[in-house]
Amino acid sequence: MAQSIGIVGCGAIGQAFLRSADSGELGVPVAGVTSRDEHRAHEFLGTLNSPPPYLERKELIDVSDLLVETAGGHVVAELAEEVFSAGKDLMVISIGALLENPSIIQRSRDTGCRLLAPSGAIAGLDGIKSACASGVDRVTMVSRKPPVGLEGAPHIVENGINLDGLEEETEVFSGTAREAVKGFPANLNVSAAVSLAGVGPDRTFVKMLAVPGLERNCHDIEVEGEFGYLTVHIENVPSENPKTGRLTAMSIIRSVQDAMDPFRIGT
Repeated sequence: MAQSIGIVGCGAIGQAFLRSADSGELGVPVAGVTSRDEHRAHEFLGTLNSPPPYLERKELIDVSDLLVETAGGHVVAELAEEVFSAGKDLMVISIGALLENPSIIQRSRDTGCRLLAPSGAIAGLDGIKSACASGVDRVTMVSRKPPVGLEGAPHIVENGINLDGLEEETEVFSGTAREAVKGFPANLNVSAAVSLAGVGPDRTFVKMLAVPGLERNCHDIEVEGEFGYLTVHIENVPSENPKTGRLTAMSIIRSVQDAMDPFRIGT
């Protein structure tokens, strides 16, 4: 069981996590933080009452029992290898990276080091996991976001989709969860979580809709199978980063608390 936490990344999610720790809400000791932007990290740490130390990544791994990745999918594969080689546990926020690098999951199993993937901005993963213990016919997910939250996504850029001046709800993507994560790595980690909890990234189907004037990031999941029918509707208030809902940071905070607590509720 983890005794100390190391934070990798100091963006919107990492900062929310560190503020929770600083206020005493987290209730878990933070051994340190590291980031690719050291200057920005130091600036933020200076705003806290009791900031943890800034450490280089190797130092952070050495002094932490559980490393929490909040830095983006581009760091996950290398970070996982370093963490598991040191015999430490890893919590991955950028779950889409696990679809790109499935060997990370096997590496966790081979080493016996825990690989934790929080629910993030999604809900109902316990029901999906339970449903998929028997036959499931269909898993679909429809996400709706304001256009500003989709700007710069690879799928938008590569297909020359113009989000300016939209006047009505517009479908900008339809495909599998694997394709969704590649096209929207900062937006559709939720689809990766749904696919890993359920029938896999190639049998989970996703649509992304841009909705002008929408003030929340919305997700609708439907699962149908031998168990019956499950539907989940989520409306997340965006964080400082419009691509990410506030529920994501809250999920990380609770997941870390659960990792420290012998009592566990839910599937």
